[in-house]
Amino acid sequence: MSAEATNPGAHSRRRGRPRIDLRRLGRAALLGPAGRDRLPDAIGHVADAHRAHHPEADLAILHKAYVLAESSHRGQFRKSGEPYITHPLAVTLILAELGAETTTLTASLLHDTVEDTEVTLDQVREEFGAEVCYLVDGVTKLEKVDYGAAAEPETFRKMLVATGNDVRVMSIKLADRLHNMRTLGVMRPEKQARIAKVTRDVLIPLAERLGVQALKTELEDLVFAILHPAEYERTRALIAENATAWDALDAIAENFRTVLREAGIAAEVLIRPRHFVSVHRIRIKRGELRGTEFGRLLVLVGEDADCYGVLGELHTCFTPVISEFKDFIAAPKFNLYQSLHTAVAGPDGAVAEVLIRTHQMHKVAEAGVIALGNPYVPVEGAEPADGERADPTRPGWLSRLLDWQESTPDPDTFWSSLRAELAQDREITVFRADGGTLGLPAGASCVDAAYAQYGEEAHACIGARVNGRLATLSTVLCDGDTVHLLLAQDAASGPSPDWLDHARTPAARIAITSWLAAHPEGTKIPAAAPRRPAPVTADRPAAANAVVDLPDATVRLAGCCTPVPPDAVTGFAVRGGTVTVHREECPAVARMKSLDREPIPVTWGDSAECRVTLIAESFGRPRLLADLTEAIAAQSAAIVSATVEPPTQQRVRHTYTLQLPDSAGLPALMRAMRDVPGVYDVSRAQHPAATS
Repeated sequence: MSAEATNPGAHSRRRGRPRIDLRRLGRAALLGPAGRDRLPDAIGHVADAHRAHHPEADLAILHKAYVLAESSHRGQFRKSGEPYITHPLAVTLILAELGAETTTLTASLLHDTVEDTEVTLDQVREEFGAEVCYLVDGVTKLEKVDYGAAAEPETFRKMLVATGNDVRVMSIKLADRLHNMRTLGVMRPEKQARIAKVTRDVLIPLAERLGVQALKTELEDLVFAILHPAEYERTRALIAENATAWDALDAIAENFRTVLREAGIAAEVLIRPRHFVSVHRIRIKRGELRGTEFGRLLVLVGEDADCYGVLGELHTCFTPVISEFKDFIAAPKFNLYQSLHTAVAGPDGAVAEVLIRTHQMHKVAEAGVIALGNPYVPVEGAEPADGERADPTRPGWLSRLLDWQESTPDPDTFWSSLRAELAQDREITVFRADGGTLGLPAGASCVDAAYAQYGEEAHACIGARVNGRLATLSTVLCDGDTVHLLLAQDAASGPSPDWLDHARTPAARIAITSWLAAHPEGTKIPAAAPRRPAPVTADRPAAANAVVDLPDATVRLAGCCTPVPPDAVTGFAVRGGTVTVHREECPAVARMKSLDREPIPVTWGDSAECRVTLIAESFGRPRLLADLTEAIAAQSAAIVSATVEPPTQQRVRHTYTLQLPDSAGLPALMRAMRDVPGVYDVSRAQHPAATS
């Protein structure tokens, strides 16, 4: 593979720090460490990059780590023929340029010593402390001799568990993989493809979730060049053919600078070239690209409020494309990303996409968790946890991953579940009934929420309320929903195989699959489960307590809404001189009026007796029907007719037409029915009726 193919992202960094010269670095490394009074030439690049972000950093520990790494790797060479020490140096430089703190850089210099040399973890701990030792151990691979084909998935499991305690472990791994991908051209094509696929399926999604966009975008381009060489070459040629595209963006950028300067807003306006994969995706989406679509404009300001000030000025002085506006400052992405996104159209109709953020937001957007430094520096006045370090950078998706991986001892199941988890590219937050929150992947259902909140106790889940309304477990949740999960009291209840159709998270799928495997007979339907009873009907009495001002008219209460005193009602004359009385909010009233049927005023008479139809929503359990009828009888209501629909997803719908001695007792009757265990909603009938 050509040097260009192994470095497709080079065009997007031409204005930044020059890449390290590995040949020069190799020669410097072969000379060994420098004198005691100065840093070795080989880590001069690292020192300069580190001091740019941390001017007061103590470089003595880096000097010490380099000496150990260089001496332990001496005599080892990479497949390219370069001294092996060039690899940990390059990985450390990547992290230093992103702003990693000294402990991370120290561990990065040593990250391959325990794996590939005689250096032991005990030696690292003794010379550099427990923190550096933990990071080095976290990225050390497991031996194939001990694990065989399971070595790779088990290494990732070990690394992710370590990342759960310290996200800097994954920072080092991502930088390690980036340098390996940059130099992958010396490998056999089949090995290049295998490594590129793992990078695509696991490392790139992890970089996205940790917010390290600088590493993610270059990894995407490197994978693109290996796995899709033809598409990559077409994209490279397209970018080369549009080398003058920057002229249009330069002109718009200069207009931005003028507008913001006149508005008194201190801002830096930069052009951000799109990387190869981004150009490829936008070409597929939009077809032929215009010059302004090969890059985006980045506006950097000092304060959050200035971001909105810039937005207002640009939308005032240019034509905004409203559909392109997104506010990730007020609602940050789950990977810490914050920015305002918009687009404006120029006089010639060319559209330029614009990113507006503060300098700190930009640093986090590029480096993600790396930019946050050491998450374990104690906060003044804060009390330490009981022997544990709480990582403020640990996101919800990582917590979920660590929970379900404990239930997957099989390496193949873990590997496939990990890829499925990482394939989810967006996260939502839902609120629990107790005020807590759950982080779930987009597309998650109530099934996923149940297992995220209750673990294996979710086997007994029988339904949910979403935003206060009864919902099935298959209901897909949206960002900001409130979910109240309902658990059965019967310990023998368990999940249905249908739940697998609605589960999106590995935690839910693994738990359901394990339960079904342990209970091949499934859940037995109890003998006393609700069944459809034969409808019991009685002659409908005349509605003597509903009075209309029509001589000799027969009054009938509508069966679609079963009005009772003191409901607001209206009537309509039908065939045979009968007046049908409806509740005013009944859909039949609107339908009658649309047919120009004249409403007839109705008042309630002195009779207190009434008939009403109630619908009870519940979840199936033994003796439910008996308990409901007992509750109805206790309120002195007579059952005129009753039906129970066949259960679906453990939901059962009961419809009762009841005769009450006094309409004033209706609220108490409905409360008594709701108090029956398993019943979650009781409402008045409100279903369409045929036009009379």
